[in-house]
Amino acid sequence: MNIIKKERLIALALVFAMLITVYIVALYKLQIIEGEKYYEESRNNMVTTSTVTAARGNILDRYGRVLVTNKSCYDLTINTDELFPNDDSVDSNAVILKLVNMIRDYGDDYIDDLPITKSPPFEFENVSEQDQARLDAYMKANKVKENASAVEILSSMRDRYEIDSNYTAEEARIIAGVRYAINVRYLINTSDYIFVKDADMKLIATLRENNIEGINIKESYVREYATSAAAHILGYTGAMSDSDYAKYKDQGYSADAAVGKDGAEYAFEKYLHGTNGTVRTTSASDGTVISKEYIEEPEPGNNVYLTIDIALQEAAELALENGVASIQAKIDSKKEQQIASGTYTEKQDVIDGASVVVVNVKTGEPLAIANWPTYDPSELLEKYNELLEDKNAPLYNRALQGGYAPGSTFKPCTAIASLTEGIINTGTTIQCTGRYTRYEQYGFAPLCWIYSQNNQHLTHGYLNVTGAIQNSCNIFFYSAGHDLGIDKLDKYAALFGLGESTGIELPESTGILAGPAYSESTGNVWNPGNTLQAAIGQSDNMFTPLQLSVYISTPLSDSLFTPLQIAEYCAAVANGGERHSASILKSVRSYSYGENVYERENEVLSKVETAQYNWDAVHEGMRLVGKSSLPNYTMTSVAAKTGTAQKGESIANDGIFICYAPFDDPEIAMAIVVQKGGAGANCSVIAQEILEAYFSLKSATDVTDIEGELLQ
Repeated sequence: MNIIKKERLIALALVFAMLITVYIVALYKLQIIEGEKYYEESRNNMVTTSTVTAARGNILDRYGRVLVTNKSCYDLTINTDELFPNDDSVDSNAVILKLVNMIRDYGDDYIDDLPITKSPPFEFENVSEQDQARLDAYMKANKVKENASAVEILSSMRDRYEIDSNYTAEEARIIAGVRYAINVRYLINTSDYIFVKDADMKLIATLRENNIEGINIKESYVREYATSAAAHILGYTGAMSDSDYAKYKDQGYSADAAVGKDGAEYAFEKYLHGTNGTVRTTSASDGTVISKEYIEEPEPGNNVYLTIDIALQEAAELALENGVASIQAKIDSKKEQQIASGTYTEKQDVIDGASVVVVNVKTGEPLAIANWPTYDPSELLEKYNELLEDKNAPLYNRALQGGYAPGSTFKPCTAIASLTEGIINTGTTIQCTGRYTRYEQYGFAPLCWIYSQNNQHLTHGYLNVTGAIQNSCNIFFYSAGHDLGIDKLDKYAALFGLGESTGIELPESTGILAGPAYSESTGNVWNPGNTLQAAIGQSDNMFTPLQLSVYISTPLSDSLFTPLQIAEYCAAVANGGERHSASILKSVRSYSYGENVYERENEVLSKVETAQYNWDAVHEGMRLVGKSSLPNYTMTSVAAKTGTAQKGESIANDGIFICYAPFDDPEIAMAIVVQKGGAGANCSVIAQEILEAYFSLKSATDVTDIEGELLQ
């Protein structure tokens, strides 16, 4: 046994000795024979640490259809260590000019934020607040005299950056602009200078193939739009301003992060923005990546679902475009007839804007918020100056920020207030004589609209509240409004959301409700005549299209209400007095869609309490209006109210139209405003097209759901 054990020990010792020998030989080869080779290779390897941009969350509609997503791209940043070495081995200015020319050859352009024209005569141009702050910091640090001209600043830059006199003025301006951008970002401690955003892939390939020094290639994302609609809802992203950085830096944002600037991109920034990561990259001397190691993984943003139905949104925008053309043709035809007969009075009668808001009656959720004119969100940056200069203001979100007098669409509010307060009942009749004579002795006798028709002094005769709404009788509502009083009228208007915030997360105007307090604030005195006008929606009252759709929704500044407000008001009328929040955020889910982060809950903001028979009387009047104003629409029964906002003798009236459908079980409410569109009834052509789109889409969705159930 001892002999066998001894032999095993000897064998093990021999194996160990062989292993040691192999290790020593390998070590000798690595350190002595090939040591110099590996040393050179390791010396030439480059290890860099860089930021990995986190993907921004997607924006989707209520049914999960993607509206805004990300497209992978490459940004070019300046490598200051390579471009400006400590020795004189690199002609930095020549490299900058070469890079700019190369970039332009590939159809790209570099980012230049020096607010001076790029060719002589050099002048300041488009100096924003941020541009001015950067320029001031540069001038102070480099001892450039205050109030220096653009030419003087460029001259000092030419000296400071040693830009050779052989360069032309335009070339010197290019070099100065790039060096200024690098310098000023260092001075104010903001992000690295992104030289080119979303660079052309052929340019990227050329840079990589030729291992061009002075440039870093950084993977990034740009926003990509899956729809040409909903521009005013979606908004856009952009590079952080100095004020943005001050706001977001404590939230972990990098200084070069893209942030929401408007619309949903801005409103839901906290959900959409991800957290950047950090990666360590080892590259060979020829640029070949040897390895990548994440120090910190990037965390993408969350996906945001809006309440908008993009199919309905697109239909609403098309309906507005078609409707405006149709109404304008009608106005022009009537104008030609009046000119021919010698009865035409010169006025501004060209439609210059329109909007529509469609909301869910039961929840207040906006389903479509459309403006005319509008623009393609993917073309905003490219066409911004053109859009900005357009006299019809396509960048203006009329639906949420425009202010309009509601006209006769306000009469259902007056009716409900008067019924609830016992001023009238459903059986009360008031005689329309064409003229309201209570204040005739003071020289004030406002007319019913029918009285002046064709100079025939027509009247409506005796009407109850249903008939008054059907015929839009001014005399009835003058009388009811007088007895009700402005304080109680305003109380109910506020309950319907007129002059109040709608709860939408996007920028909106809240409006001002006409009344003594507002008149006093403007240096005017409220009188009984003002109450009469307020009762029929004229006076100082103005609501947004959204407000009218919920009340039948909420208002705008300068005694105007927004279309959103009007839509929400219409919805509240339709559902028996409940005014719901117009929040546009439906839900938020993780980037992988696996986790639910937020879910919208229905929120009731206020409620008008009154007997059901009062609602029935008002609803019936609106049903009769819907029947007469939409005679060719047969898909469902519709309740409606027309309104005409008078703007003076020299300007055509605004047309206002509210409706809800189906009449017996309301699903949607809408408010339409057409600036200089004339009578509110003209807007019915827009309403019909949207109603047809909604119920056609709903039918298609129902069929799809049934088919899906059968297949399960």
